[in-house]
Amino acid sequence: MIKLIVLDVDGCLSDGKLIYSADSIESKSFNVKDGLGITTWIKMGNQVAIITGRNSKIVQKRAQELGIQHIHQGIRDKDRILKEIVDSLGLSFSEVSAIGDDLNDYNMLSLVGKSFTPNDGVKEIKEIVNKVLLSNGGNGAVREMIDALVDDNNQRKEFMKVWMID
Repeated sequence: MIKLIVLDVDGCLSDGKLIYSADSIESKSFNVKDGLGITTWIKMGNQVAIITGRNSKIVQKRAQELGIQHIHQGIRDKDRILKEIVDSLGLSFSEVSAIGDDLNDYNMLSLVGKSFTPNDGVKEIKEIVNKVLLSNGGNGAVREMIDALVDDNNQRKEFMKVWMID
């Protein structure tokens, strides 16, 4: 059963576009369906980690909004950080799933029990993951991954119950 999901940001949680204003202020967009999926996953007692190669205050803010406790930015060696997280939580890699879209995610994706890439992930990543999603990065790919994991874990009723009023 998957207990931890690991998210890359640019190209997975966002569409990968880097937008800068004339004042060099960075902008990103995030999909609310991804956000609802992430918060529901956490409310069900599961874990979420972000491991991303870039540093961004926007990512920090979004992670805090969603209740993500494991946030690692500016990471070149993603598999090393993943190993540290897995050890600290007392999990095995078979209990971990990850989503990534480009070559810097390759080693991390190779370690986990279930790996995903958005539909617009690069060819080399599509060749090694367990599932290529229908959605592009930033357009509900993370939610699609979470929905697949919820079904694989036989937790659909529990997932729905988080938002249903008795």
